Amino acid sequence: MLLYIILGLLIHLVFFASIFDIYFTSPLVHGMTPQFTPLPPPAKRLVLFVADGLRADKLYELDENGNPRAPFIRNIIMHEGSWGISHTRVPTESRPGHVALIAGFYEDVSAVAKGWKENPVEFDSLINETRHTWCWGSPDILAMFAKGASGNHVFAHNYDAYSEDFGAQDVTKLDTWVFDNVKEFFHAARNNQSLFSKLNEDKIVFFLHLLGIDTNGHAHRPSSREYLNNIKIVDEGLKEIVSTLKDFYGNDGKTAFIFTADHGMTDWGSHGAGHPLETCTPFVTWGAGIKYPQKVLAQKFDDTYLQEWKLENWKRQDVNQADVAPLMAALIGVPFPLNSVGTLPVDILNSTDLFKAESMFTNAVQILEQFKVKMAQKKEATLPFLFTPFNSLSDSKQINILRKARSYIKQKKYDEAVSLCKELINLALKGLSYYHTYDRFFLAFNIVLGFMGWTSYASLLIIKSHCNLTRGVSKEVKKPSHLLSCSFIAVGVLLALFLLIQACPWTYYIYCLLPLPVWYAVLREFPVIQGLVTLLLTFPPSHFVGYLLLFILGVEVLVLSFFYRYMLTAGLIAFAGWPFITPLWTRAKSTSLSWIFFCLLLAVFPLMPVVGRKPNIFLVVGAGLLVLLLSLFVVTSVLKRKDSFVSEELVLHLLQMLSTVLSMCVVYGTHNSLLKKQGLPLINQVVSWIILASSFIMPLLSPLILFDRLFSILVSSMSTYLLLSTGYEALFPLVLSCLMFVWIHMEQETLPQSVVFCKQKVSNIQFTYNTDITQFRDLCLDDIRRAFFLVFFLMTAFFGTGNIASINSFDLASVYCFLTVFSPYMMGALMMWKILIPFALVMCAFEAVQLTTQLSSKSLFLIVINISDIMALHFFFLIKDYGSWLDIGTSISHYVIVMSMTIFLVFLNGLAQMLTTKKLKLCGRPKSHLT
Repeated sequence: MLLYIILGLLIHLVFFASIFDIYFTSPLVHGMTPQFTPLPPPAKRLVLFVADGLRADKLYELDENGNPRAPFIRNIIMHEGSWGISHTRVPTESRPGHVALIAGFYEDVSAVAKGWKENPVEFDSLINETRHTWCWGSPDILAMFAKGASGNHVFAHNYDAYSEDFGAQDVTKLDTWVFDNVKEFFHAARNNQSLFSKLNEDKIVFFLHLLGIDTNGHAHRPSSREYLNNIKIVDEGLKEIVSTLKDFYGNDGKTAFIFTADHGMTDWGSHGAGHPLETCTPFVTWGAGIKYPQKVLAQKFDDTYLQEWKLENWKRQDVNQADVAPLMAALIGVPFPLNSVGTLPVDILNSTDLFKAESMFTNAVQILEQFKVKMAQKKEATLPFLFTPFNSLSDSKQINILRKARSYIKQKKYDEAVSLCKELINLALKGLSYYHTYDRFFLAFNIVLGFMGWTSYASLLIIKSHCNLTRGVSKEVKKPSHLLSCSFIAVGVLLALFLLIQACPWTYYIYCLLPLPVWYAVLREFPVIQGLVTLLLTFPPSHFVGYLLLFILGVEVLVLSFFYRYMLTAGLIAFAGWPFITPLWTRAKSTSLSWIFFCLLLAVFPLMPVVGRKPNIFLVVGAGLLVLLLSLFVVTSVLKRKDSFVSEELVLHLLQMLSTVLSMCVVYGTHNSLLKKQGLPLINQVVSWIILASSFIMPLLSPLILFDRLFSILVSSMSTYLLLSTGYEALFPLVLSCLMFVWIHMEQETLPQSVVFCKQKVSNIQFTYNTDITQFRDLCLDDIRRAFFLVFFLMTAFFGTGNIASINSFDLASVYCFLTVFSPYMMGALMMWKILIPFALVMCAFEAVQLTTQLSSKSLFLIVINISDIMALHFFFLIKDYGSWLDIGTSISHYVIVMSMTIFLVFLNGLAQMLTTKKLKLCGRPKSHLT
């Protein structure tokens, strides 16, 4: 069993990682020649303002009084520069957003996992190409570009990382710190001759990273007064910096300004996926080389922003986020970043037509260089007779387009030259995408083959070891044919040689060779397959088709729940009718009524609002009071059945009640403290961590009697869950657990007396580590329903807490009882634990179901894994890396969630066994497992 679990875990980890090699790999290539425009640039210096986490709508819209929220920016739009929306890509995180802005390319989605490292990959950026760059802001962002730059021309000034505190009294200080330090810098430069000389050179950049808006958005949400006031502060700060620069340089008209954001933010204060609120960021530019505002009568856009913002008469010029890098390079005359895939927005430039044409030509050659390197790499690593070139951009066509564009420039046909260069850029980008995804079909085919093989093998293992369907078939493993093994070895050797000749990455060997041993194991079970087919043919066709359609319907409901949460509500309502189609209604009416009640009560949660909800601490406290009431009921029952007043069990219950009371106090106190902007009290933080640590130990002290242990797990988990809750989701584990308690009773009632050797009362059953294998029975069709129930309840455990099928759906406010200083990995771990708590409750109940129905945990667990794998394969085909950013982000999230669930099932199964079967003495002496 252990070997099987390890093997299954490794295979699923391969399946999980495969999408990042198949769909999302780094687009970087190296070996290109730098390209720059051979004409004097319009600007000597450039100032880049990046307001982290700023949404376009919140900047451009008018406030409740009809006045501009950012009057300085509104004045720029109407009188000095150009404006529009910068469209970002997934993942909408700080690192990928800044890389797109400053380096001009979109990092692969896996970069979100590296999000706060300084520079995990080498890439060229605008900062690397400048003569001098000065940066102010967050250490997370500045260090990345400072470390990546060659030479010693980047000067970074950042505040301490501990300043990024979501519970601080005033996080706008993160932005005012930047503005104050920039003003002090220019004031000091007047008395520093060396610095003064550097500042008066050309090709220099000032980069101001403003983190306050993002921090306020996470802490208070984008519709809050704090977020909106921070925008006003940034607007005032911009005005002061622009004035400072004009004074320092004597208003020489050689400074270009760009104001934008790395990503937006959802209404509930998160980012990372592809919602328009995350991908629509502001873009305002003015100064040297930038066109003045253009008045128009009408504009055509798919959205209604112009009317909402009262800007329909000022020409809006949208850009892709990567387009900002070539624009900045053209403005100050430095080489375009080598890895940039952005297209220069020439319509924004206020320069000669010759400069526009030359800049566009440079942009085209720079992207074409990447295409040539990418093509050469792929051609070199592919056998000549297998290589299929990108025919739309052959060598001859490249030469013809470049020659024709150069000819147009000489003939002063600048518009034609610009148009031709744009065509070449589009073709080169398509070619880059073509070679970047060249191996996609080959890799995806092998992964699908592995998925199908693994599912088939797991199914055969269930049938062979735990099912009476093959009673008449010999279960002895016959010695496999030498021809079969030799054939698979030969195919493996040929495939390995093929990959070796093509110099494929080592991961390709895993993806391509993995299906071979899996399918070999399947074909070894040919007698079982033969017997299964024979037995299936004896079933009435109508019954077989009916069960198959029912199974497909169940899986589709699970899949649809990722898109429509109300499908879970529909499923739970259907579950409520289960007793009426079985003898349960007459056999156990009170249990059936409880089942119906809790199914319908749990069905409410998927209908609850997902986004935009405000914290409701009273619901959290109310959930704690309900836990206390249940605990009092249990304590009363303990007192009735115990001879002595003081016992280990009673002490444990009282400690757990105290833990619940402390959790309620900490949640309430922390909420009030943060509302007053007094930060997280130290005592609250210490108590929170103690409660979290004790929640792992408390259940292990309780008796191994089934319901006593499960109740102890529930109360300990709820103490931690209350600390991680902000609203109605605090009630969810309580309702879910009540349904799980009833489910255990229901499942035992479904078993006739004849099936179970010695049918015990549930109240007398104890969890045991070593179960007598002779008590296990064969699988039946009802067990497939039990496995489906488990998967359904696990889906409900995730979506029922208010999450949506997206990796950006989690609220940072959940962890404020533990920490408020920005710490992505610690915050992520706490939010992950919040998600796992309902999962763990369901899995512990599942352990009890297996025990009460005397079923092998291995057999039922294999069915669950199979159902999850079928769902995962479904989402594998739905993954997208094209279309809207929302579609891309959602498709990735779906696959990641379902594959994570499949992998975590192994972990959760082990966790549930530990929580239910381990026993410790209150004094700390370990007690051996029951046998």
